[in-house]
Amino acid sequence: MAKVLVIAEHDGAKLNAGTAKVLACAGALGAQAIDVLVCGTDGSGLDTVCTQAAALAGVSCVLKNARAENAAPLAAVLAPQIADIAAGYDHVLGPSTTFGKDLLPRVAGLLCAPAVSDIMTVLGPRQFERPIYAGNAILTVTVPDGSKVVGTVRVASYKAVGEQAPAPVEAVSANAALPTHTRFVELRAGAKDRPDLQSASKVVSGGRGVGSGENFRLIFELADKLGAAAGASRAAVDAGFVPNDMQVGQTGKVVAPELYVAVGISGAIQHLAGIKDAGTIVAVNKDADAPIFEVADIGLVADLFEAVPALVKALP
Repeated sequence: MAKVLVIAEHDGAKLNAGTAKVLACAGALGAQAIDVLVCGTDGSGLDTVCTQAAALAGVSCVLKNARAENAAPLAAVLAPQIADIAAGYDHVLGPSTTFGKDLLPRVAGLLCAPAVSDIMTVLGPRQFERPIYAGNAILTVTVPDGSKVVGTVRVASYKAVGEQAPAPVEAVSANAALPTHTRFVELRAGAKDRPDLQSASKVVSGGRGVGSGENFRLIFELADKLGAAAGASRAAVDAGFVPNDMQVGQTGKVVAPELYVAVGISGAIQHLAGIKDAGTIVAVNKDADAPIFEVADIGLVADLFEAVPALVKALP
């Protein structure tokens, strides 16, 4: 029976929702034990994050790795520690978010193990399915015997696990030399007054059809009315309407909300790859032949500058 180490993603105060979805994937492995590793710095809310992780269903133990150098989640700093702690595990899993995509390949390299990205289905302890060609084909990947499995989990493909009686929390330390060539300078982030894009249950996205950054206020107004996160297509980001951390799609963020509203988005294949797991897709576009209508559950052929204000006005 396999032992699985799940790498927790957090902001120093709150566990990222993707961690609960990685645990769902780990549970599908039929593991003997699933431990969650939380890296950070004492006094920064690390104990709170450990408590949150311990309450997730399926967790056998939470490993608290507190170290001053872990104040910022730098992949170059965390990877050697994780590789050392992972010595006794068969699988090392993390979310396929910006954090996980940056970190897990480094861990795989240090462990001389193959890296499996975007795991969407577990076929066996060493066999997985992952999407390729913007989700138009599914590839079956088999990890050779005798090698650890290091992978990122496509969180949009899994539902978060529930809760359980708290698992024990143990302090651990890694006997690993840390690099000196990488250091944290600063973090610049936009306003966080809306839900996180990758974990939100509702998302409203705008495309090139919105026309300008100023016009994106329509997207924000509708998102606020719905209590939704705000996103954008690659075309809107490339045009400079909004920052790239709002981009949804194959080269942006993969989302799986219960409701996805696409406004002024034509439906390029790379965008559709990022929303394929959404529950209900609503599209607003004046072009009746736009590809987005082929995947939309509800389509409205209308001028977004008339439709969106009307929707905002109609919503309570």
